Amino acid sequence: MIIERTKNEIIIRLPRDINIDELQDMNDWFQYKEITRKSKAKQEDIDALVKQIKKGRWNKRKEVLIK
Repeated sequence: MIIERTKNEIIIRLPRDINIDELQDMNDWFQYKEITRKSKAKQEDIDALVKQIKKGRWNKRKEVLIK
């Protein structure tokens, strides 16, 4: 593996036989870090959003599951 820093970017060179699924997981993590690095969201805001999403999902599924 080679890591190179240029003026505008960081280049990572990997061997051709690297596991693509693992590489995709790493790429997803890098994208997550890029998207969230400037976020001003507080943890309690995120927790409330997750709770709201889960509640909405349950309301949609409970009719199907409670038959």
